[in-house]
Amino acid sequence: MSSQLNRRTFVSAAASVAGAAATAPLLSACGGGSHRKTGANTRTGLKAALPAYVPSTAVKPDIPSVSGGGNGAATDPAFLNYPTDQVATVSGVPGKGGSYTAVTPLWGTIPAAGNSFYRAMSKALGVDLTVKPADGNNYNTVVPTMAAARRLPDWIQLPAWWNNAFNTGELAGTQLADLTPYLAGDKIRKYPNLAALPTGAWQTCAWGDKLYGIPCFSTNFALAGAIFYRRDILEAKGITADQVTSADDMWNLGKELTDAKRGVWAFDDVWTYLSLFWDVPAQWKLADGKLVHKYELPQFLEAMDWHYRLAKSGFMHPDGLAGNNAGQGTRFYAGKALIAGGGLGAWNLADHQSGLAADKNYRRGSFDVFAADGKSTPSIFLGPSASMISYLNKRLKPAQIEELLSVADYLAAPYGTREYTMVNYGVEGVHYTMDNGVPTATKEGQKDVQATTYPFLAAPASVISNQGADTVTKDYTAWAAANVKYGYKPLFWNVNISLSQSLATAAAAQSVEDTIKDCYHGKKKVSDVQAAVSRWKASSGDRLRAWMTTNVLDKVGTGQ
Repeated sequence: MSSQLNRRTFVSAAASVAGAAATAPLLSACGGGSHRKTGANTRTGLKAALPAYVPSTAVKPDIPSVSGGGNGAATDPAFLNYPTDQVATVSGVPGKGGSYTAVTPLWGTIPAAGNSFYRAMSKALGVDLTVKPADGNNYNTVVPTMAAARRLPDWIQLPAWWNNAFNTGELAGTQLADLTPYLAGDKIRKYPNLAALPTGAWQTCAWGDKLYGIPCFSTNFALAGAIFYRRDILEAKGITADQVTSADDMWNLGKELTDAKRGVWAFDDVWTYLSLFWDVPAQWKLADGKLVHKYELPQFLEAMDWHYRLAKSGFMHPDGLAGNNAGQGTRFYAGKALIAGGGLGAWNLADHQSGLAADKNYRRGSFDVFAADGKSTPSIFLGPSASMISYLNKRLKPAQIEELLSVADYLAAPYGTREYTMVNYGVEGVHYTMDNGVPTATKEGQKDVQATTYPFLAAPASVISNQGADTVTKDYTAWAAANVKYGYKPLFWNVNISLSQSLATAAAAQSVEDTIKDCYHGKKKVSDVQAAVSRWKASSGDRLRAWMTTNVLDKVGTGQ
């Protein structure tokens, strides 16, 4: 797999760790005691804290971004070739010789400390930055331990889906530096690469009307995922995506494609992504001015019923029914399951290469978003504009914060620039060489250059790039351009909300989610889900709604 990482690739990996939380509104549970608790932002306060948006023109993409119209969404631009004229966006070195520590999560092999790439980066940045990647699988337990001991590093990555575990809302202002005085409004123009990040991404970094974080891998088109299909196999049968415009069409397709005697089933697990086509919201919906949870909506039960019947239909691969999601990719490549839900990060170069290794005709496709009834206007909620957020330590002096913001500006240089190439590939001839116009890692680069190390501190807005696989980039961008108009901002979009631990547990609704999973795997009935929802409402769900109404909806608004 290439050392290059775009947001789609990362989010797919992150989702396997965090599940649906990666696309839910950002929630942070605050502990008891006398600690300061940072609440949700207000309309006027947030507006004053957010940086101005100044788009970059440093690099021109091969496929420009496409706007979703009035919904505020826009597709990520795409590159078919790595830019040959690697322009510089930062003059000289950004740092002034300071020494700092940084901690980021890493899902992979941790490079040796003080390796040649780290040394080269410190020289390019003008600071002695000691990066200490920590095991991503244990990161949600490592960080709270450091925070409890008040031993956070100078710079730290706190993935938003773990805000609850980190108590990020409480750390903001107590252990994390307030960046509002340095970045609010036009002040960010001092850092042009940071200024080019989407406004929505900065919103995910705000707590209590102040800006604390720096977004990484930001986008204006974040979706939970898509319903993928084996395009090569279906098109060989004369079936194209535009023929599927309703849940009935999908059902009929399942019937047509399934041949259990040959070991071929139409579907793998699809609930997480296909259920959204029934207009199921992220969590809350506003009806007659009142909050209604998705569990209480008739369309949620309709989606539940369809998927329960799917589990009983014989159209699903037995391993998918058993919840063996780890083997989903293998089943898809082998043509044993032809339709599967997944994060958009699955649509990339590595997938293309793995698929071709299994079948020389392999080609991934995705169905367009449709309304389950085949009549309504399709819609799908947008996820957070950024889920990876880095923070600076409050103990830093103003001059040190300014120095690290200059470093962050270097790290956020656009795709294909001189700085981006250094951050993501290292030194040419040492860590990479140009192979047919593509930066290609050497053995030393493979060992030392992790594509997430420095970009987990700051990174440019996402782009689509699959060097050597133009078909993948063109297919994905065409799909995104056709579907961006269906995205909508859900209630409390990009809003950080501090909840007590008990309310955060209520929001997770684990007992209901477990019953839902059993239902779409055919083990329990829709009536069991309804019963679980009733118990949840009585025990904590109604209390959660009341709190959200009083403390968020009435004070902050919808976030739309």
